[in-house]
Amino acid sequence: MCDDEIHQGLVHDPSVSRRTFGLMGVAAAAGAATIARAQDNVVEKDVMVKTPDGEADSALFHPAGTGTWPAVLIWPDILGLRPVFRDMGRRLAAQGYVVLVVNPFYRAKKAPIVDGTFNFANPEDRAKIAPLRATLTPPNIDKDSVAYVAFLDAQPQTDKAAKVGVQGYCMGGPLSVRTAAAVPDRIGAVASFHGGGLLTAEADSPHLLIPTTRAEYLILVADNDHKREPEVKDKLAEAFKAAGRPAKVEVYEGADHGWTVKGSQVYNEAAAEKAWAELLALYKRALS
Repeated sequence: MCDDEIHQGLVHDPSVSRRTFGLMGVAAAAGAATIARAQDNVVEKDVMVKTPDGEADSALFHPAGTGTWPAVLIWPDILGLRPVFRDMGRRLAAQGYVVLVVNPFYRAKKAPIVDGTFNFANPEDRAKIAPLRATLTPPNIDKDSVAYVAFLDAQPQTDKAAKVGVQGYCMGGPLSVRTAAAVPDRIGAVASFHGGGLLTAEADSPHLLIPTTRAEYLILVADNDHKREPEVKDKLAEAFKAAGRPAKVEVYEGADHGWTVKGSQVYNEAAAEKAWAELLALYKRALS
């Protein structure tokens, strides 16, 4: 499964937001208002995270007021750090977490890496991100993972007695597994949403790292990804079982690749909210 070939298609389509808004019922609107009120109590700031290869422009979120909370690292999808992922970071922080959303492509370009509408069916659009994706070699990902977790641990708001969570979307799924292997003593939970490339035939396949990790896993698979490679789900489940790692591997029927990311043509609000609830349950179990 290749994360830049199996994707949500057209992203940042303004008409998607208008259609979604027009279909929202009173209950959904009330829920959105509740989320917005909770996020009023979140501190947000842009930060630069020092890594062995430079500085990664990132966004940091944490609850307002005094106290400490478990930390979470968010790896975005192939289009990187942008408003929709800032929204996720803000929402998660409102639930009581210190959240770092990173720009994975900082070596090549600061965020945002694309402007306006991006169409994965357009070869010219795909060509824009190919050289950026090439900077994410396994050694670079591992170095960055260590730096990001160290940055989170250095924040006064981080509860360093608690384990750290890491979640990833699309290409961020395998990056999250690599993070768990790079910092096994700190990562207690890994969540992958429509992750691409979790299991490959290559020697550096992320699934081969599972035995070196100490985390609990939540692997939520897109329906169309599963239909293309139906064997991946079972092979991942077998790998977790063999490594003795607690894991849930689930196909979200009817939800296509990218279903959790607002602004994509395939965004599925009901399925995205279900996935969010599963994420919070994972963190409550594994990071406390």
